[in-house]
Amino acid sequence: MTFVPSKYRGTKTYDLVYAKVTSAANSRGPLIFYGELYELMGLKPGNNAAKQAGHILGEISEDTHQAGKPMLSAIVVNKAKGYPGPGFFVLAKALGKLHRNASGEEEIEFWKQERDNNVLSISW
Repeated sequence: MTFVPSKYRGTKTYDLVYAKVTSAANSRGPLIFYGELYELMGLKPGNNAAKQAGHILGEISEDTHQAGKPMLSAIVVNKAKGYPGPGFFVLAKALGKLHRNASGEEEIEFWKQERDNNVLSISW
């Protein structure tokens, strides 16, 4: 079942963002900030940029989940907060990876596990 409608799948933009995020996961480097994706996608900061970046990350996370891997977008975070935006947790709940009534604390713990599982993944 698909929760995130296809908008970027099969596009150069999807491939660029996927490559950037998988490269960061493979290098076990620092987390990626949303602003970096805005630039990569050719978007100016603002609400539309956040919406578009969130959408593509949702597609990528859903695809990696369906492939039996962690939600790859776990390594993309809000620079000020240090963790993903609310869409990450909404999708995790829709995918059945996080229970629907999870507290904020449980959401952060779930995110940390997904983040660490991405960094420890052997092959992206």
